[in-house]
Amino acid sequence: MIKAKDDLVMVHEKIIELLPLGGIVLLRGDLASGKTTLVQSFVTFLKLDVAATSPTFSVMNVYDNKVFHYDIYNEGTAKFIESGLLENLEEEGYHFIEWADEKLEEILSLYGFESIMIEITPVNSVREYHIHAA
Repeated sequence: MIKAKDDLVMVHEKIIELLPLGGIVLLRGDLASGKTTLVQSFVTFLKLDVAATSPTFSVMNVYDNKVFHYDIYNEGTAKFIESGLLENLEEEGYHFIEWADEKLEEILSLYGFESIMIEITPVNSVREYHIHAA
C-alpha cells in the first residue's frame, strides 16, 4: 500500500517492476479518487511530452504510442469489447483502464491477458494505492 499523491513515483516504479515491457493496468476507485491523476503522473514520469487528459467522453486517449488510457465508465465493459478496443490491448505500451470491473478481469483472463489492479481509496486528505495482480 502506498499513500499520498507525493508518493506516486513509488506507484510508477511498482508498475514498471510488475510490467517492465508494458501491459494492462486496471484502475478502480470512486469518482474523483485520482485515477486520471495517476495516469497523468505516469505520463510525466516517462518523460513523454504530451498532456494526459481524461478520456471520459472519447473512451481512449493515446500518448506517444506508449501509454493508452481508457475510461469505460460511460460505455461499460460490453461496449469496450464491441468497439474492438480489446484488440488495442495487444499494442506495445502501458494500457490504463479506468472503471475496470470483474467482468473485464474475467474477459482479459479468458483471452490470456495478464494485468495488474490498482485500487485507489481516499482516506482523509490522502489516497491509498493498493497494487496487486488482477
